[in-house]
Amino acid sequence: MANSWHPESHFLDDLRSQAATLGFAKIGITAPDVSAHRDYLEAWLEAGFAGDMQWMATHANLRKDPGALQPGVRSVISVRLDYLPDDHQSETVLSDPSKGYIARYALGRDYHKVFRKRLKTLAEWIHTTIAPHGYRVFTDSAPVLEKHLAEQAGLGWIGKHTLLLSKETGSYFFLGEILTDLPLPTVAPDDLEKPRCGSCQACITVCPTNAIVAPYQLDARRCISYLTIELKTSIPLELRPLIGNRIFGCDDCQLVCPWNKYAAVGDPAFAARAALIAPSLTTLMAWTEEEFLTQTEGSPLRRAGYWQFLRNVAVGLGNGPATQDALAALLSRIPSGNDMVDEHIQWAVDQLTQQGVEGRSRDNAQVQRSNP
Repeated sequence: MANSWHPESHFLDDLRSQAATLGFAKIGITAPDVSAHRDYLEAWLEAGFAGDMQWMATHANLRKDPGALQPGVRSVISVRLDYLPDDHQSETVLSDPSKGYIARYALGRDYHKVFRKRLKTLAEWIHTTIAPHGYRVFTDSAPVLEKHLAEQAGLGWIGKHTLLLSKETGSYFFLGEILTDLPLPTVAPDDLEKPRCGSCQACITVCPTNAIVAPYQLDARRCISYLTIELKTSIPLELRPLIGNRIFGCDDCQLVCPWNKYAAVGDPAFAARAALIAPSLTTLMAWTEEEFLTQTEGSPLRRAGYWQFLRNVAVGLGNGPATQDALAALLSRIPSGNDMVDEHIQWAVDQLTQQGVEGRSRDNAQVQRSNP
């Protein structure tokens, strides 16, 4: 049976206060209705933009109906948690092809565990302090149209790059949800953030792989975040040179967004690990699996896995300067023990060799080619 409790006048103030105590930057409440976005989801899937992410289609029906995830749900509490590290050096790393660029959200702790724990704490606070309720919490961990729900909850608007934007803080934040059977007051239409992208095309123009095929349309198959994290097989040849030194995710569309000039330093839980801010690609290429697991313990980088990570690093080295150190780092890993990685290493070696032929002495290029 659905919860018959009705909120008291001070409930929202108490809820916001408790959320702030837990480190959340903002919360909003909306009805569990995503019908306005179903056509968009269906068209996106039909266009094949999901690539190899078969789970997007498999769980499409769940995305269309939050009630299928939590029977009896009457309200969705959408929560924002900011993550931008203080010392992120984004532009500096991207401009140095000898370094590996890791999306800034992944420089610290894995947000799934941090966020989920805090959401459960907030949900339990509601349960014990306000009213008993049935609930489930989500942090990018289930088929939920979280950006659309957050938009309806007043946390921002969906920008042309398909990320949620807020005039207060840009886009460097995570989203999470509490699905509850409490009948909570939702955000009034006049309190929703109005779209403010205007005629700006900066995110579309800057995308290295032209993944934003039209305003509000992202072809994941071309997106560097998809290619370096979600794609488990070989990266298409034509896209490898466009990836540059981005070895885990991509922030270009956020870095260029005018609204991110308002981005504040995020939660301390996501403080950047010094070893990941501007790592040398040659150093990363030398990591053993044990070193990878040690260096990425509790990190989102674990999501890629060791072999996929090496694949990405190889592409980064192939797009970098043709130095003896870079070539030696690549050749030292053949055979790597993984056919996919070996194929990307060989591609990278060929790229560096071609640079040597074109930009360095012929003798040096021949030495590179003959290096066992």
